[in-house]
Amino acid sequence: MNNHEQYVLSPARRLTDAEQKLVWKKPASHTVSEAEQRISAEVKRNWNREEMKITNILLEGDAGSGKTQLAKALSANFRLPYTKVTCFADMDKSDIIGAILPVISSDRLERLEHADQLALKTLYESDSFHSATQILVNVLGMTHEAAAIKMKQLLKLAEETTENEPVEYRFYPSEIVRAYKNGYLLEIQEPNVIRDAAVLMALNSALEPDGSINLPTEIVHRHSDFITVITANRSYAGARPLNEALRDRIQHAEKMDLPTKEIMMERAMSKTGYEDEKVLAVLADIIITLDKATRANAIKGVAGMRSYLYWTDAVARGASAKESLYHKVIYKITTDSEEIKLLEEALKNHGLLAALEEASVDEKKNETVMRKSKSNHREV
Repeated sequence: MNNHEQYVLSPARRLTDAEQKLVWKKPASHTVSEAEQRISAEVKRNWNREEMKITNILLEGDAGSGKTQLAKALSANFRLPYTKVTCFADMDKSDIIGAILPVISSDRLERLEHADQLALKTLYESDSFHSATQILVNVLGMTHEAAAIKMKQLLKLAEETTENEPVEYRFYPSEIVRAYKNGYLLEIQEPNVIRDAAVLMALNSALEPDGSINLPTEIVHRHSDFITVITANRSYAGARPLNEALRDRIQHAEKMDLPTKEIMMERAMSKTGYEDEKVLAVLADIIITLDKATRANAIKGVAGMRSYLYWTDAVARGASAKESLYHKVIYKITTDSEEIKLLEEALKNHGLLAALEEASVDEKKNETVMRKSKSNHREV
């Protein structure tokens, strides 16, 4: 068995063309982490052990620590279609199971605003392969939260029928139901922001190993290949501690922190093509130091992998490392003057601002030498 096949959970399963497109393809820049190897091996080892089967996974950590990247990597390893749902504070049960939408007459449809017409026509013409909210995300280019709100407006609009007007109803499953029924790997992002206890109860029930979901049209049983990966930020504004009942249904959990300095540098080189290891090392040290400083000073912002990659990319394209430090990293953490001073002091105390200046000077010298060398070569 080759490396690409060693973690496939159901080798005999044949995916449709549409499902195959949902299986994540690892880019060349992807670096396999210890957490990815550990989870993949654990899930594969227990897959046919019934009561010991691992189907609910928790990845909890700071923003930019690689949670979604890891969830997608598991889709590739297990050869399961990947999909996701992003939770928000005002989710209701229809966001968990789906919604029944009245199909209104074409005459009434033509009198609606263009955006509502477009949304309803697309929903009516769909084959329900995508959830209703996902259809609106695709067609109207809106966020999942905005799509959920729009769905509620469309439901209200469609229910305002005139007397004696025949009404046909159609059920649109949620993305959760679609993954649950068809055996996909579903990433549930930030369930700890949900406020409604009834919504959490519905979600908890769906995550039972032998669970089922009662829909208006049928009872859907959990597909044997269905895996849910819950990703939660530790320092996300509006987040609460993860619901205890939800946490209890988890069979494997990972604490996601910043990768090691070496892995940070490796990923940055792969994604940006920038190869000055001295500069990369200083940038990584600064991100790591800022990460520690934000925790020590109770600053809510995050210095993570995303900031490191965008900062590296800016430097690779010729931006000043010191100036772009503020635009790509510090101002992303905070714009409060007192907090910025605390972060700057942390960098000074570790000698990192001086190291950044030195690395930038060395890089400019190297660039000058390279340009002179190319110029001399052309003259010869």
